[in-house]
Order: sequence, then C-alpha cells, then structure tokens
Amino acid sequence: MHYLSTRGGDDKLSFEEVSERFEYTEQPFTLPCQAILQGLAPNGGLYIPSEIPQLPANWETEWANLPFEELAYNLTSLFVPESSIPADDLKELIKNSYSTFRHAERTPITQVGSNRYILELFHGPTFAFKDVALQFLGNLFEYFLKRRNAGKKAGEARHKLTIVGATSGDTGSAAIYGVRGKEDISIFILHPKGRVSPIQEAQMTTVLDSNVHNCAVKGTFDDCQDIVKSLFSDKEFNDKHKLGAVNSINWARILSQITYYFYSYLQAKKQTPSDSQIQFVVPTGNFGDILAGFYAKKLGLPSQPMVIATNANDILTRFWKSGVYEKYDSNQHVQPVDAAVQVSEGASDGKQALAVVGGVKATLSPAMDILVSSNFERLLWYIVLESMVDGNQVAASAQVNEWMNELKSNGRFSVPEAALNVFRRDFKAARVSDEETTQTIKQYFSEPEKGFGSYTVDPHTAVGLKAAGVNAPDSNTYQICLATAHAAKFSEAVEHALKDQSQFNFEKDVLPKEFHGLMDKQRRVIDIDGIAPELTKEVIESKASKEAAEGNVGV
Repeated sequence: MHYLSTRGGDDKLSFEEVSERFEYTEQPFTLPCQAILQGLAPNGGLYIPSEIPQLPANWETEWANLPFEELAYNLTSLFVPESSIPADDLKELIKNSYSTFRHAERTPITQVGSNRYILELFHGPTFAFKDVALQFLGNLFEYFLKRRNAGKKAGEARHKLTIVGATSGDTGSAAIYGVRGKEDISIFILHPKGRVSPIQEAQMTTVLDSNVHNCAVKGTFDDCQDIVKSLFSDKEFNDKHKLGAVNSINWARILSQITYYFYSYLQAKKQTPSDSQIQFVVPTGNFGDILAGFYAKKLGLPSQPMVIATNANDILTRFWKSGVYEKYDSNQHVQPVDAAVQVSEGASDGKQALAVVGGVKATLSPAMDILVSSNFERLLWYIVLESMVDGNQVAASAQVNEWMNELKSNGRFSVPEAALNVFRRDFKAARVSDEETTQTIKQYFSEPEKGFGSYTVDPHTAVGLKAAGVNAPDSNTYQICLATAHAAKFSEAVEHALKDQSQFNFEKDVLPKEFHGLMDKQRRVIDIDGIAPELTKEVIESKASKEAAEGNVGV
C-alpha cells in the first residue's frame, strides 16, 4: 500500500516507511510521516492510497455479526500491514479507542420512518461523529511516540509532536479529548471566534490540561484552515515543531470513518428485505465524512448514489448542478465582506440572523459553514482518473493540480461533462435552508411518521433528513442518514425550533448529564486578533519556549 499526492510528485510512501522512519531516523517527522501524521503533501496536495484493497469474497456473510471493534480491525488492516503495526497492537489500539464510547454498538442505527434510519455517531466522549476517528488518531499518535521514545533515560530529550488543527465546531473538542494529557503531545486548536455553538466552545475551552491550547481567531473557519495549511507548508517551522494534523486532510481520519458505513449497512440489511437497497445521506461541509463513504463504495460496499446535504454554503450542490466549482455563487452575486462582520447574537427569537463573513454564510448548522471543501480534492482525483485520463495517475494529478491553481487564482474552475457525469453517478445533492432545518427538527419531534416515536435531532442532522426527503427513493431503498452530533450541542437552534411545543423540555428530553454545569466551568483560551499565520506562529513559539524553559523540550 502506497500513498501519493493528489497533485503529483515522485514520492510514493508506504505505511511501513512511515512507521520505520518515524521510529528510526533522527528526524522522525520528515516527509514520509506526512501521509498519516499530516495528510498535506509538500506540493499542497492531499495523500491518497495509490490502490484500493480487495475485500474478502464472502465479507458480507462473515462480517455480518462482528462487533464494531472487530469490523474496524478487518477494514483498517487492509490499509495497515503488520510490518507497520503488528496485528495485536492494532487490535489493542482500536479496542482502546472505542472503549470510551457510551453505547455498546458504538455507532447504532435507529429507525425513524418506514424507509429511513438514523446512524447515531454521537456516542463518543464529545457527542460528535469526529470522535470515531479522533479517539483512534490520538492513540495512534501516542503509539508512534512511545515507540520513538522507548529506552529514553530520565532527563534525556524526547521526541514530541505539535498538533495544529482548525475547527468549525466538533473537530476541536474531539481532537482535544483524543490527546488531552498524553505525554509528548501538544495541541493547538484554532476556532473562529464567536462562530461555534456555546456548548462546542465550552467543550474545548474548559479542558485545562497543560498540553491543550485553544486559539480563538478573529475570522472564519476557512481562515483558520488556511492558517493551518500555511503552517504545514512552512518547512522550517514544520521541521522545528514537528507538526501533526487532526483535520480531515489526515488520511487516518478518513480510514477510521469507513467502518461505520459498513457497520450500519450490515445492521440495516438485517432489518430489511433481502433484496433491499441502501442509500446514505450525509450532511457535509469539508467533505471528509462523505468521502469515507466514497471509499467504502470503492472497497465494494453496495450503495445507491449518496446524497450530499449542504446548508446555504452550497458549493457542492452548485457543483453537482453545473460542474462549476466556485467559492462564491455568481448567480446570486455573493461577495466576501470584511471579516469583522459577525453573526448577530441574542436575537429576540433565538434564531441566528444570516450574515456573510469572508463569503461564508452563517447558518443554524455552523459546522457546515465552510466555503471550500478541502477533501473534495481527493474525490476529484478519482473522477479524473476514471473519466479523463484512462487510469493514468500522473495525468490525473496534473489535472487536479491545474484545477487547484485555478481555484486559488480565480476562485473557480469547471470540469468537462464526462467528469460531471461520473460525479452524478455516485452522488446526489441538495441545499437546505435554515427555515427548512427548523421545520425538520420540529417534524421529527412532534410529527413523526405513523408508528414511529418522537426523535430530537441537531440542525446538521436535520439538514441531512430534509435532503433525504427531497431525494426519497423507491420503496425498496432504505436511507441511512448520518447524525453527526447530539442535539444538545446546538441548544439554541433546537430550542428555537421547538419553543412552541408544550411537551418539549430541553433538560429532560435532550441534555445529557455530562453537560450539566459545563457552561459554568473555568475556561482557558488564547485570542488571536487576525488571520495572518505569523500571529499563530507566535503563539506556538511562545508555548514551545515556555516548555523548553521548564525543561520539557523534545527533538
């Protein structure tokens, strides 16, 4: 198994090379580690596997009743040879990663309609789907560091990792909970100040472990993401601080998420007719969650075209319709405005007013308020490979590189009809407004389909459910809608939608005991008053210098 950049280059890295060079070289975080630890190649591309492994011929029968952890091992081991991580070690990593989940099935499905299930991905420690990947990734980082530091004597300099990530809400807390308190790891999470939900912000900033640093950036999520990319592209800074990634550009995150597509498919097939078809519906912003579903299909998971569910930041829906990938909707003449423009807070009806910050529309589903979907580049590579270059990987990378440069220069690019047809074969898309989001939350709580009980969903899941209804298939197809977060994480949107429902009680119906008192806890946050990467570098340098002064420096 080798990894190559979506934008070309001569480097093809194996997982084994990643592990060996991490463990034995004097520079443990040089280029070969980027496939797993960073995800972003030196030329700006994203690492992808150069081939898709084969599933066992009888996988559906043999895997039908496996627990989540065993299924995760079977899938992960297709990409991770024993020469990199021995089988027993990988099994233990996976077991430890999901032992933190509250539900025995880890990612169970719940039927909410005659042809519709919800895949509950919020049973991890931070109540969001990101836990599925980031609990594993945190343990993977720790595993590599322990191997690297094995045999170090007391007082001897140790190898360390500085994790830098951007979050639109859930990635930050999930990443923090994945590495908090872990030896030799520091984490810096950038979030757009005032543009994540109050509970999401509290989950991040109330973690007071000394290795955790929350940074509130005066800007948008896209600004935060650009800062992170800039830091990884700075070779001198990267080499000095040994950066590691937790955003969905990290391949290991995508790999981890493949499991719940197989798991939910196998569970649904037990409950539906033998000839039933399955369709996945995924609310998405950065395209990482649904990309895992794409890889599941590439591996051989049977599925109808997946539904991309977007909010008002609908770059993917617009691309599905036109074949033009553009930051701003030229038909509506949306233009970026000064980043100082903020979402109005405390509106009398509890609903966020729609605003535009740097071209990003603020919505009730803020984790999807993203202008450019980073992981879409990975999908483009496969589309080009199939439709334009007859399987030539070098030519596919050259074409993707050309489009990415065009996007950077002009804010847009367009693909030929042949490429768009491949995209439309595998995906459908729908744009969901805030009003529709609110109505969907209300519908599933107070007007469920006959024979099914009330169900409270967060606004992102509501976007997916509405898109599922728009793309309702035939009676023999069953939809699995991914619930990306617990409803309690977006209390304002949920309470606004259900304020007229006399039977609704937020604390009784929604709020988990783990959230009681969360908003009153002590917090620690670093304000970064601008989007220049140098400002974030100064923060990291300052914290690193403090650690060095205290004698806790790595190499």
